[in-house]
Amino acid sequence: MQSRAMRSFDVIVVGGGHAGCEAAAAAARCGASTLLLTHDPSTIGVMSCNPAIGGLGKGHLVREIDALDGLMARAIDAAGIQFRILNRSKGPAVRGPRAQADRKLYRQAIQALLRQQPNLSIEAGAVEDLLVTDGRCAGVVTAEGLVYPAASVVLTTGTFLRGEIHIGERRIPAGRVGEAPALRLSERILDLGLPLGRLKTGTPPRLDGRTIDWGALEMQPGDDPPEPFSLLTEGIVQDQIACGITWTTAETHRIIRDNLHRAPLYSGQISGVGPRYCPSIEDKVVRFAERDRHQLFLEPEGLDDPTVYPNGISTSLPEDVQTALVRSIPGLARAEIVRPGYAVEYDYVDPRALTPALQVERLPGLFLAGQINGTTGYEEAGAQGLLAGLNAARAAGGAAAEPFVLDRSEGYLGVMIDDLVTQGVTEPYRMFTSRAEFRLLLRADNADQRLTGRGIAAGVVGPERAAVHARRQRALEEGRVLVRALTDTPDRLNRAGFAINRDGQRRSAFDLLRQPDITLARLTAHWPELTGLPPFVVEQIQIDARYAGYLARQEADLVAFRRDEDLSLPADLDYAGIAGLSNEMVQRLSAARPATLGAAGRVPGVTPAALTVLLRWCRRGSRTAA
Repeated sequence: MQSRAMRSFDVIVVGGGHAGCEAAAAAARCGASTLLLTHDPSTIGVMSCNPAIGGLGKGHLVREIDALDGLMARAIDAAGIQFRILNRSKGPAVRGPRAQADRKLYRQAIQALLRQQPNLSIEAGAVEDLLVTDGRCAGVVTAEGLVYPAASVVLTTGTFLRGEIHIGERRIPAGRVGEAPALRLSERILDLGLPLGRLKTGTPPRLDGRTIDWGALEMQPGDDPPEPFSLLTEGIVQDQIACGITWTTAETHRIIRDNLHRAPLYSGQISGVGPRYCPSIEDKVVRFAERDRHQLFLEPEGLDDPTVYPNGISTSLPEDVQTALVRSIPGLARAEIVRPGYAVEYDYVDPRALTPALQVERLPGLFLAGQINGTTGYEEAGAQGLLAGLNAARAAGGAAAEPFVLDRSEGYLGVMIDDLVTQGVTEPYRMFTSRAEFRLLLRADNADQRLTGRGIAAGVVGPERAAVHARRQRALEEGRVLVRALTDTPDRLNRAGFAINRDGQRRSAFDLLRQPDITLARLTAHWPELTGLPPFVVEQIQIDARYAGYLARQEADLVAFRRDEDLSLPADLDYAGIAGLSNEMVQRLSAARPATLGAAGRVPGVTPAALTVLLRWCRRGSRTAA
């Protein structure tokens, strides 16, 4: 087939999943002429697995996407049919917003946001090759022979690289049900010398909600009122639903154990590693044999869609076994399966081949985001897509543009990228709050305070959000000044009902808020000036006060972290030439290529002794430079 040259772009994004949508929108917001190329534009924004956004750690990422003016938070606010703050009874650092979605509405919301985005074109096309010119990625070639030149390319291929679906003994070449895999592109990536691995993920069978005995189930409602994800959303207008809760039984587990020889995970049919923290029901029954039941959440997939997603029974067992195990569960005795569950196996690129900007180190101009980097989940994919799209646009703008990089102290996005490019993955990577060393500082409620200013400086935040951010920051600063300025004596405060030490020291409203039983609402009776503070200001001030001591200690830890992160290691550093490093340390550091001394400390297997040697090298280099 003869190739035909098409219009050139600053940035081309390959793939219309969650990573691709955020990448394309971010590049376009930066002013880059951007093309989103995908097999079928009508599937852009499809939720191919769980119809939900957010959760613990994941919800933090969505708020960070929103802080950088991304799409995901606004889309779920438009499509959400059940909103919940997880861990509400715990501290603010580990609370996670989550929302159940109407699949159709979510897809429509994402597509509408992309259509409204200036500088963005969307076309159908299956990319099969990458153009490489003078050692740089310079565009893509489609299966139809169309050549699209570009200054930067972002690959967001999801589970499509040599994707293969498994249902029992059946094997179907596909990236997801009904969609062909990307075979030649996977071969091309291998030809370029990038390290490929194999992972797997899975999904449960979909059920016909009209065949479920809802009356036999415990029902779980959402929060009332629902709390939006995005700061640009004034309120949730969609009708809200409840989800059902049920449990597997001893009979369920017997059916699974009796058919493990037909499960691709255990028959040797699947070689890829699955997610440890989101295992299949087969894995749960085998690995947690002492448990006699496992919880399921029955999640409706839409307001006008009878399909139900049984969260908790991801499986690739044969269809007849899936029917038997489903019907052994309370409330599902007559349930009909609309679509069987399946596992999908796919190629990924070892993310240690990437820079912290998500650019392929050995092929400038090529950026990777999403499951191609070994992650799992919409939120992880979307966050990577935003960062990759932003950096692709900056790279397209010329060599003078510094990459936009977040470190571990600035966001969960920074934690995730550092984990990926420094440590790589041995299983699909999923975000948790426990991965962040500075999680008291990296809360879901303060993502805008941490990141929107950075996004404005980088040019990825639009004028509407910038204006909202300025108003919120002004109100927050005024509130913080006010609570520290309002003071009174111990005697007057005791007469007002506050148990204060009579030591003659005046106390501010902020000082009083540090006591666990005192809220701003209670202080307004004594200081009427506090009346009328916006709710988000009240929340932030109360968190500031309640966790002041902990936050101060974490800030001290941050200073030590910054000290190591500020010591840069050259990308071409010859570790073999540094006296005192063992051969093993040379091999590990040469493979990982950490950007800083702090990152070197996070490379698996690197010893404290090796870090001491590197620290001496850094200090000697600094003196030499001076």
